[in-house]
Amino acid sequence: MKNSIKIKCPAKVNLTLEMVNKREDGFHNIKSIMQMINLYDYLTISTKESTNLQINLSGTSNEIPYDEKNLVYKAAKLYLEKACINNLEINIHIEKNIPIAAGLAGGSTDAAGTIWGLNYLLEKFNDTELNELCAQLGSDLNVCLNGGTILATSRGEITKQLPPAESALTLIKPKKLGISAGEAYKKYSLKEYKPQNNMTEKMLIAILDGDDINPYLYNDLEYAVFDDYKELQKIKSTYPQSIMSGSGSTYFVLENLKEFNLDNNYFMINNLKFISDGVGLAEA
Repeated sequence: MKNSIKIKCPAKVNLTLEMVNKREDGFHNIKSIMQMINLYDYLTISTKESTNLQINLSGTSNEIPYDEKNLVYKAAKLYLEKACINNLEINIHIEKNIPIAAGLAGGSTDAAGTIWGLNYLLEKFNDTELNELCAQLGSDLNVCLNGGTILATSRGEITKQLPPAESALTLIKPKKLGISAGEAYKKYSLKEYKPQNNMTEKMLIAILDGDDINPYLYNDLEYAVFDDYKELQKIKSTYPQSIMSGSGSTYFVLENLKEFNLDNNYFMINNLKFISDGVGLAEA
């Protein structure tokens, strides 16, 4: 049995993100088409026998905690508890490349990668059970686990695989601005007018017909936070075709931008593309 593995954990963007209604548990029911892209965090997971259960995190970023507050830690703990394992030392090293608090599911994909990677090593659960574990931890984990082009509903944990879409992609982000999901959803709740554009259904038709999806890019959370941040307004005025991903603050355009027309308070990641898989083995 292997006792070490390296996992690639891709980022996602929201091609659409629309609120359906607010749930009794405080979350929102959503409808969203999410797309995995070839920007990766990497996890190195190793296990060894121990007299008690230990979960040790380390990593390359000074912006995230390496303790029980980290979603990776919570994912490892949940997996081991459900598998009734209490005699292993788990070491997880996080190579962080996906920006933090950026609407790109960096934390969620790492957590999904942890669950997938531990199961690769320990072989305790089937695919359905892995999805059930992911659904307990967050709204985007199931999308990151299954990958590709996905319709996500409920609070994001119910997923349906769509025909794979293809596109180049460029990310644009303010360097000093992160927006939490909690803030974005709260601001949406406070909006008196809530648009009903049905862009998800329109994009679904476009994907199934092989048509251009650009006209249907849409995000209710961009509408919720846009007026509060001049950084977002500057991106939109410079790149009118751009759209915010998730709760922000990252924007994207469906092309490979060759020139960057913003100042050094922003950064760009280009030469990206849609991918058809989710978390999985990193290439050796």
